Amino acid sequence: MSRIGFKILEIPEGVEIKNDNNKVTVKGPKGELTRQLNEEMTIKIEDNVLTVERPSESKKHRALHGTTRSLIGNMVEGVYKGYEKALEIQGVGYRAQKQGDKVIINAGYSHPVELERQEGIEIEVPSNTRVVVKGIDKQLVGAVAANIRAIRPPEPYKGKGIRYENEKVRRKEGKTAK
Repeated sequence: MSRIGFKILEIPEGVEIKNDNNKVTVKGPKGELTRQLNEEMTIKIEDNVLTVERPSESKKHRALHGTTRSLIGNMVEGVYKGYEKALEIQGVGYRAQKQGDKVIINAGYSHPVELERQEGIEIEVPSNTRVVVKGIDKQLVGAVAANIRAIRPPEPYKGKGIRYENEKVRRKEGKTAK
C-alpha cells in the first residue's frame, strides 16, 4: 500500500499556495503553476504545511490520494527549483544547434529536424551532442524530452541515436557469417 498521500508537504520559503475549490495555484521564484485537482480530495494548508485527505477508503480514493499529493509536490518543487532533463546525441554526423528560438537537430535524415520553442520550456544546447530541456512543469519537461528522443531513438546494434543522459541502451550482437 502506498503511503505517499499521508506525507505532509512542507512549503518552502518564497512559495505561496492558493486553493480555490481544488484549483491549486502555486507561485514561486521560478514562476506560477495552476492545476485543477479532483473535487473529492480535501486539501488543507495550515502554517507552512499542506496535507491531502481522502473521503473514504475506496480503491478510487486511495489512488487519488497519492496522486493528488504527488501532483502538488511536483508543482511546489517546479516553482522552487525547476526541472531539467538532459539528452545525449550519439552517431557520426548527428548534432544539435540552436538558432534563435529554434533548435535544429541533424539525426541522419535527409533533412534537419527543427523544434520550435514551447511556452514554459527552455532548451539549451551546451555542446553539439548535448541538449538540456528546462522548465517548471515536470510533465511538460518530460514530454518535450521524450519528443526530442523520439526523433531518433537509440538503436541496439551500434547505439546511435538520441538518448537520455545516463540511459543504458541494451546492445545486440549483429549477424554472424557461417
